[in-house]
Amino acid sequence: MEASATSSATADPATPQCSICGGAGFVRRPYPVDHPRFGKAEPCDCILAEEEGARRNRLERISNIGALRRFTFDTLVPTGRSGESDWFQLAFAAAREYAAEPSGWLVIAGASGSGKTHLAAAIANQRISLGYPALFMVVPDLLDHLRASYDASDDDLGFDQLFEQVRNAPLLVLDDIDSASGSPWAKEKLLQVVNHRFNVGLPTVFTTTTRPQELDERLATRLCDEALSRVLVIDGAGRAGYSQVGGMTRERLAELQFRNFDVRAPGIRSEERESLESALRASMAFAEDPRGWLTLQGPNGCGKTHLACAIANRALANGMGVLFAVVPDLLDYLRASFAPGKEAPYDELFDRVRNADILILDDLGAQATTQWAQEKLYQVVNYRHVAGLPTVVTTDQPLEALQAAHPRIVARIADPHAGAILVVLAPHYRLGRTESAPPPARQYRRPR
Repeated sequence: MEASATSSATADPATPQCSICGGAGFVRRPYPVDHPRFGKAEPCDCILAEEEGARRNRLERISNIGALRRFTFDTLVPTGRSGESDWFQLAFAAAREYAAEPSGWLVIAGASGSGKTHLAAAIANQRISLGYPALFMVVPDLLDHLRASYDASDDDLGFDQLFEQVRNAPLLVLDDIDSASGSPWAKEKLLQVVNHRFNVGLPTVFTTTTRPQELDERLATRLCDEALSRVLVIDGAGRAGYSQVGGMTRERLAELQFRNFDVRAPGIRSEERESLESALRASMAFAEDPRGWLTLQGPNGCGKTHLACAIANRALANGMGVLFAVVPDLLDYLRASFAPGKEAPYDELFDRVRNADILILDDLGAQATTQWAQEKLYQVVNYRHVAGLPTVVTTDQPLEALQAAHPRIVARIADPHAGAILVVLAPHYRLGRTESAPPPARQYRRPR
């Protein structure tokens, strides 16, 4: 199979030029469009014939990794420097997974000293150790190199070569993307790199001390694209805290994202699929601008909790705090904390629930509860309704059943000025269709 060479800018000047790749080391082979390797860079025959040690040395020379070659996963503490960071532990696991099979974009946001550059460098070093190319660029240095390359000597890479090398590197790490200050020219060149890699879908890792949503709008829309990019926030739980009552661990929450919500389950009817698509669109709209209430109603296993978790993940990435509460467990916990001598813990928990940046009330049911529990739950709902605080509710109960069990709560949830109720028609994704189906889905309405 003939192959076309990728940019020759990655060539090692100390190595004789290969007649196939021209010294680039990697080629794009003419696979059919539907082939999984179509459009992807692969090692040239000259690289495959290299001795392992020589290959690693060459890859390190062209990677620009420099002194950061010591930054590996083996030299990282998986739980972070404090030994207690769930955020860093999640980022560590995600980075290792990405290094094994780079796909799409990985955005690592964190304060200085949080370990984000170490993680990004570890990804590059892991790929190099496996015999694959990776290019590591600190963004301010990259922009300086691009400016200087206009006056490059014959022994240095010219602008066109360097620019193509960065644009088309099989794996590119851009460290400190938020520090791209300087002339409009420099910012435009960086945006061209990002746009090209976005359009082609080339694996790219970004680090930033600024939350990606707060970057220049043109960068933010690319880095936060749900279909391509995964955002990891590791600068601590103080500003983007997650807490839960009822077993939805942070690890489990991180697995439930918009990008892996499946609306194409086999065997479902067209109206059921439409309700899933409507619920997905509504949830994504709410996640982008969380205001008021969003209630997801449907049978167990239809995906409503998955969507609630996806909203929570987006909120955490945006720097908001999230409290995820399974309603029966929350009421039990409140009752237990209200035992004699424990008034302070109860008050603290109750205040956290009422004032969470985003509150997820999962599995609101029609089960009988004590008058005290009913009153506490109503106080939470009423407080958030009056304050206009973003709240997501999931329930498997029809509105009529909820009305009978929680009339005052439903009066708040069903207020059309506060939010919307969305009905998911799809059956349980494992158990299949139930005999009865809920009423048609309502369209999402943005709170006024």
